[in-house]
Amino acid sequence: MRARALGIALALLPAAADAQRRGEYGMGRAFGDPNEFYMPRAWAGNATYDGRFTFARIKYRGTGRGAGWAHDYPRAEVHFMRIMRSITTIRPFIEAGPIVGSNILALDDPELMKYPVAYLSEPGGWLPTDKEVLGLRNYLLKGGFLIVDDFDGGGMQQDWFQFVEQMRRVLPGSRIAEVPKSHAIFDSFFRIDFDKLVAYRTGGTPGYFGVFQDNDVRKKVMVIINYNQDIGDYWEWSDRGFNVVPSNEAYKLGVNYLIYALTH
Repeated sequence: MRARALGIALALLPAAADAQRRGEYGMGRAFGDPNEFYMPRAWAGNATYDGRFTFARIKYRGTGRGAGWAHDYPRAEVHFMRIMRSITTIRPFIEAGPIVGSNILALDDPELMKYPVAYLSEPGGWLPTDKEVLGLRNYLLKGGFLIVDDFDGGGMQQDWFQFVEQMRRVLPGSRIAEVPKSHAIFDSFFRIDFDKLVAYRTGGTPGYFGVFQDNDVRKKVMVIINYNQDIGDYWEWSDRGFNVVPSNEAYKLGVNYLIYALTH
């Protein structure tokens, strides 16, 4: 029944389609905010926090590669939050007037502590300041959960080494370990079929890694890392006739991440 509901939900995205027709989802030209962050044209401000679950997307400074944090915004999170609303009792924020999808936050923003799950895209362009390093460290140690996505493309290894170097700054002494396919995070709501969840575009085999509390794989996953994978792209393009099988599995994986994060 869950699988059938997920497939049905993929076809029920009216607000996202309406916004698309209005042209709100085009990245358009880059423009900066007062703190020198690149911001996508579609961003119309953050929704006022009201206690509802709200998808939190992490921003970091830069243009070019440094703007990779905004890829798939906001279509990916609009679609994903509609899935969450359709198949769970969570009633997440989806849209309020021109504000859609998610709130965009810097790692050193105290407001981040209100959001139990955060999403970091394209970590190859992520070069956090010392304040942002401290902000992420505090966030994780206080129970926050970070999803790291989009290592795909020709620079995967370079992106990986870059990400590992920055995580050493965030959590000195921590280790990144492969998450066993038998782990609870892959069975917290749906059971993931890894044979169906191929890498976006390439069709290759992704890897799933994590940072565990106290470096103990028996304890909580603090950071989940999608290597050679881009579930954000699957979410973004699921209403455009993209291969429904891996798209469904990508949604299932996202649902599992959120359920795991909210129950651990």
